[in-house]
Amino acid sequence: MMGAPSRLSVSGLVELLQEVVESNFVTVTVEGEISNFTVPASGHWYFTLKDSGAQLRGVMFRNRNRLVERPPNDGAQVVCSGTVTVYVARGEMQLVVETLTQAGQGQLQAAFEARKVQLAAEGLFSDDRKRALPAFPKSVGIVTSATGAAIHDICNVLRRRAPDIHLLLRPVKVQGDEAAAEIAAAIADLNQYGGLDVLIVGRGGGSLEDLWAFNEEVVARAIAASAIPVISAVGHETDFTIADFVADLRAPTPSAAAELVARNRQELEAHLDHLIIRLQSRVDQSLALIAERFAGLERRLKLSCRDFVSLPDDVTDLVNRLSLAMSSRMRQYSDVLGLVAARLNALSPLLQLERGYVLVSKEESGTGLVSAEDLVVDDLLWLRFARGQVRARVEGVDS
Repeated sequence: MMGAPSRLSVSGLVELLQEVVESNFVTVTVEGEISNFTVPASGHWYFTLKDSGAQLRGVMFRNRNRLVERPPNDGAQVVCSGTVTVYVARGEMQLVVETLTQAGQGQLQAAFEARKVQLAAEGLFSDDRKRALPAFPKSVGIVTSATGAAIHDICNVLRRRAPDIHLLLRPVKVQGDEAAAEIAAAIADLNQYGGLDVLIVGRGGGSLEDLWAFNEEVVARAIAASAIPVISAVGHETDFTIADFVADLRAPTPSAAAELVARNRQELEAHLDHLIIRLQSRVDQSLALIAERFAGLERRLKLSCRDFVSLPDDVTDLVNRLSLAMSSRMRQYSDVLGLVAARLNALSPLLQLERGYVLVSKEESGTGLVSAEDLVVDDLLWLRFARGQVRARVEGVDS
């Protein structure tokens, strides 16, 4: 009867595996695709080396990687030579790389470049089809994960800079096999929902694999088909995806996308503040000039009064009448100044829009039209209201 097998500690088992691995694989050369490449403060390179069936952790220490012409990017296909070791503390096998050479682009990177060329040839990246963001967005649709950092960043920025903007989240998966289809469907859903001024589509940073859903053709075509302007906000500032090229505007991060949405509002407020300051300065200058003239007249009147003290009562009466006339004239100046300020305020185009008028132009930022004779049937128009703007088409002209 055989006895019970001897028991091994975890450390003992890992050390046995280390001995087996390191004694049988002294030096190996392996080809694979780089992903999750990082360079901490130590200067060592840490990455994952993978193919379609497996992956292996790799490390290239600083004294060896300084001999490499340039660091590899995620998605690069490389050939690594080194030793296979077992990192005892975590019980993980890793490749300690001695030499690393570029073997060409990885499969994902090659697919990215091919799709980029294809869609560019179809005109999906053309600047002619890109639209400017609305000047005063009231409602923003967001396509991203409900639990990721991106939605929190967007909400924090808009809550601080434009708290009255309405946000509508359409939650989706942002990575994995089903992510691209969900993102495309979400863009279509928000277009069908209506009432939104702009869409933000994106997620936080990650590797090329993590961001791949935003490189899929179905997402690119959904963005191109959107009737609502789309801001692409995928990853970090250095990350580029197919969605960035198709979207009407690319933001380097989700937070930057929110800042772009709120920017026009703040620019308008700053412009209005500037106009108010200029108007106040003009009014103050006019009042100061009137006050200076009044003080001069008052001084001259007092000097004249001293010379007339000994004159008869009718002269004193004349002086009193002159003083009253000057006071009346000063009141007239004040009334005229008030009327001028009121007329200036009434001429403000923004005030006219608040009263229900509409500014009509043939271009989004064009000069307003004043005559129906300038239009023909099927002309496209921009109707700018106090809040928002609308595109319209001329069905008939009655001049």
